Formats: sequence, C-alpha cells, structure tokens
Amino acid sequence: MKIGPYQFENNLVLAPMAGVTDRPFRQLCKDMGAAIAVSEMVSANPLLRNTRKSILRLDHRGEIGLRWVQIAGSEASVLAEAAKYNVEKGADIIDINMGCPAKKVCRKAAGSALLADEGLVEDICTQVVETASVPVTLKIRTGTDHSNKNAVNIASIAEKVGISALTIHGRTRADKFQGEAEYKTIRAVREKTDITLIANGDIDSPDKALYVSEQTGADALMIGRAAQGRPWIFKEIAHFLSTGNYYRSTELSEIAEIMLNHIKQLHGFYGEYQGVRIARKHVGWYLNGYSSAQTFKRYFNQISGPKEQLVAITAWFEKQQLTSVS
Repeated sequence: MKIGPYQFENNLVLAPMAGVTDRPFRQLCKDMGAAIAVSEMVSANPLLRNTRKSILRLDHRGEIGLRWVQIAGSEASVLAEAAKYNVEKGADIIDINMGCPAKKVCRKAAGSALLADEGLVEDICTQVVETASVPVTLKIRTGTDHSNKNAVNIASIAEKVGISALTIHGRTRADKFQGEAEYKTIRAVREKTDITLIANGDIDSPDKALYVSEQTGADALMIGRAAQGRPWIFKEIAHFLSTGNYYRSTELSEIAEIMLNHIKQLHGFYGEYQGVRIARKHVGWYLNGYSSAQTFKRYFNQISGPKEQLVAITAWFEKQQLTSVS
C-alpha cells in the first residue's frame, strides 16, 4: 500500500474508532503488525481543541510510525483549517470522516450524512487537499441507504480533486453496524477508479481478509472492531496473506503479558481515575472468548485502583494456566 510518498510494509490498517484507538491502543496494534493506525476522530471545531478529550485524542507523544489524524465536520473551510492545524501539530496524513453513522455526528450533517450532498463532498475534499501540505485521505460508506449507494460517484470526485486514498466501509449510513458488510460496491469503485483503495467492514479473520481482498481488489484492508481485545489479529492476517499458512495460536501467557502492558499504558496515559475505567472495557474485550471469565469481569468492573486491577488480571491468568495444566 502507498499513500502519497509513504510506502507501507504491509496492507493492514487499524481503523479509527472513537473511544478505542487512543495512543496506547494505536501503538499496541502497530507492535502487533498493523502497518499504520488512524487516530480517533477529532472535531474540526476550533472551540473544542482545548478540551481534555481533544487533547488526549491528538496526543502522539512517543508514538512510533506515521501519524494519521482523522477530522470530522460539515463545513469545508472549517475542515480545511483543522487540517492545517493538525499538520502543524505533526500529522503526516489527514483523513476526512464521511463514514461515521452515529446520530450525534450525523445530526450535525457530518460523518456519513455528508454523502447525501456530492457537491459539498467535492468542496470539502478540494479545500482540504489544497490547504493541507500532507496527503489527504477520505473514509466513507457505500451510500446513505440501499437506494442511494453513491460510493462510485464519491470515489470519482475524490480521485479528481487529489485525495490520496479512499477507505470504504461496506455498509450504508442507514445500516449503522447491523447486518453483514457487502463488498460489491467496493469492487465497483475499484473497477472505475485508480485511487488507492482500502476495504473495511467485518474483516475478523485471516480467511475473511483474503476473501475481502480477492472480492474487492482493494490495495489494503482496514480492521476495526475485530482488533478490540485481539490486537494480534494483525500479525495473524499479515502472516496468512504473505505465506498462505496460519499463524500459530497466541499463548495464554502472551495474552496475559499483552493485556497487562496495555492496561499499564492506559493508567499512565489517562491517569489513575480515568485509566481504571477505560481499562474495564478493554479487559472485557480481551476476555470475551472465555466462558470462565464472566464472573471475573463483573468483579473486575468493581475494582477502583490501578494496582488492584493488575493484581486481579495476573491472578486470573495464573488460575487459568493452573487449570489448563491440571
């Protein structure tokens, strides 16, 4: 995969996910095999830049690799200015969000709601590309609903005005995250344009990654929810796509080490109070596949101290290892 002047070691991208792809998680997924990770969506509204949420979302200190920042808004001039601001703060790539289906985003005529106005899409893309001194990418859905799938039109606009790469989630705005993603629309975009194309939606295994790659002809794959609690999915998929063989199973001891390091990073990044609370959802994702973890997750969610969280996680995994041996 290539975006502007940047050539990546593989074709796997961590999707931007609000409340998930913070600096600790982005770095973890890069360590686990993602070529690059997109930041959480940040508002283009300059009045929100100094809020704690925005400051944390734009914190890339110590992060290894390129910085790909996603911005969201509905006004071309505001988005263009936000792109310039983020480049000055160190962004290597700017991504425009036209894919988020959340009501609070679409209510402001931003996110995937923008797909209904192709003229506005062109204006936004043109102004951001002209203003930013780095590659600009665009993330969309297949359309607003099943009667209005206009991804091919949007892709043609994006290519014409100089967007460096296009990510398409294989659902419409109306679908939200329900049902199954479809890939025919992404294939249609591939056949009509030469833009760097990234396929997104329901890529949750090495086999599915190969299937989506073959079905769409995309240059890269973007993985979102499947990486929650399973960041090593990037290593599994990269190995499978390059060798045709499945990557070995991740050992319980490895999972414990990954979890503990991740939770420590969250405590350090957010501070003890917020870090402890954010750690709860990540631990829930890590342990989703263990039927024996239901009682532990309820107990873990009541823990209020960072050290106590780490002790509890360590004890749970030691118990699992003893059970597996016996």
